[in-house]
Amino acid sequence: MRILIVDIETKPSLAYVWALWDQNVSLNQLVEAGEMISWAAKWVGEPEVEFQSTFHNGKKTMVRGIWKLLDQADVVMHFNGKKFDIPHIQREFLEMELPPPSPFKQIDLLQTVRTQFRFVSNKLEHVSLELGLAGKAHNDGFNLWVRCMEKEPQAWEQMKKYNIQDVVLLEEMYNKLRPWIKNHPSFAAFYGLDDICRNCGSDKLERRGFAYTSTGKYQRYQCKDCHSWGKGTERLEKTNITLVA
Repeated sequence: MRILIVDIETKPSLAYVWALWDQNVSLNQLVEAGEMISWAAKWVGEPEVEFQSTFHNGKKTMVRGIWKLLDQADVVMHFNGKKFDIPHIQREFLEMELPPPSPFKQIDLLQTVRTQFRFVSNKLEHVSLELGLAGKAHNDGFNLWVRCMEKEPQAWEQMKKYNIQDVVLLEEMYNKLRPWIKNHPSFAAFYGLDDICRNCGSDKLERRGFAYTSTGKYQRYQCKDCHSWGKGTERLEKTNITLVA
């Protein structure tokens, strides 16, 4: 099962405004809509990180590049990508009249961070540092995006490092969060095997008690590699249900 890590960068929209606070910008004030300006991606477990941008490759080549990768992916992993990265990417496909890539499942690490833990901040920078990881690549903030829009080569090299580091960081975070990810796309279902971990595909499973549902009793397992919990598919005992009128 191929898992693709994706992170994109976008440029801001340009508009005429009357003030800086509490503004409702209408469409006739919009000068230029924001768009994707770069992406970085890598396959989980593989060393190479791919990067393309409007500056380095041109808009059409960049969009077609990420389309080809998504078309090969069984799963796409990101941080807030369900609301941000994937919709932005798919809008670019639509505008270039590209068909949808082959269907893929998604792992959004932000959803796991929000639902499973309580950090002071759920931002990638904070969570990664709290987990003992290197954190995001530092840059000079919004000014970097302005310099990139002005096509400054040095700024684009900083943007490239920034974008790539986010993808590397996401894989490190994924390895730490993996046993906590609910509804992780199942390796067991993908390969048609009952005796491997659904979250990582390892066959090192340890029997650890039983799981009980409304219909029966099942063997419970814990993976010795990623420490995820799971249960067998074979029902050991049937649950007796009494209906009360």
